[in-house]
Amino acid sequence: MSSFRKALKSRQRDHKERSQLGFRKQLGLLEKKKDYKLRADDYHKKQNTLNALRKKAMDKNPDEFYFKMVNTQLKDGVHVEKAKEEEMTDEQKKVMRSQDIKYVEMKRVSEAKKIERLKSELHLLDAEGKQKNNHMFFVDTKHEVEAFDLATHLNTVPELVKRTFNRPTVETLEKKSIVGAVDPKNLEKLAKQRKHQYEILSQRIEREKKMFVISQKIQTRKDLQDKNKKVKVKNETTNSAAIYKFEAKRKR
Repeated sequence: MSSFRKALKSRQRDHKERSQLGFRKQLGLLEKKKDYKLRADDYHKKQNTLNALRKKAMDKNPDEFYFKMVNTQLKDGVHVEKAKEEEMTDEQKKVMRSQDIKYVEMKRVSEAKKIERLKSELHLLDAEGKQKNNHMFFVDTKHEVEAFDLATHLNTVPELVKRTFNRPTVETLEKKSIVGAVDPKNLEKLAKQRKHQYEILSQRIEREKKMFVISQKIQTRKDLQDKNKKVKVKNETTNSAAIYKFEAKRKR
């Protein structure tokens, strides 16, 4: 039966719609049914959208509130969600994505050991930013104040008065030979090296603090995977992890 139907279709006459008449060529192409169908569907779609919006506006409650009302802003006639302030630096995100808490803790402990070793070598005797010590001397009369000589009082040479460490007395200088750099150029070179070491120390201390913050944030994210009820007490910042209060749960 199907083969017979196909044979009949093969002999059917093709239906041809007429084109635009010659004296109506200035009006353009003659609209066919498929063109009308597309135009009608588009028109009805727009009308349905307008009716739905009109009904939504009529049914709107003036007292209702959505969080999008305060979390979005209007830009060029379009509502755009406000950008949230980033509480993590790019460096912290990169380390958190690539490494786990064990690796971060290992690096932090390594930095802490290096810091302790540098502190033991430098002693922080003349570090910049350290609180200056005051050495007060008491005398009995004004004449002693006017004639007061600091080098004589400390029993050392004037060149060593300003030093806060390794200030030998005159007797020590006379009896023993000086071991170490004496030339002013060498002393200046040593001072530059010591300053460089203090800069390295400050950088390592700052790096150790950053690693500690990163490990705290990773640990907080691991704790949040627990299904116990929790309440956020303090938001996360660039220098500290978020603080949560967990519901006390009795262990069996």
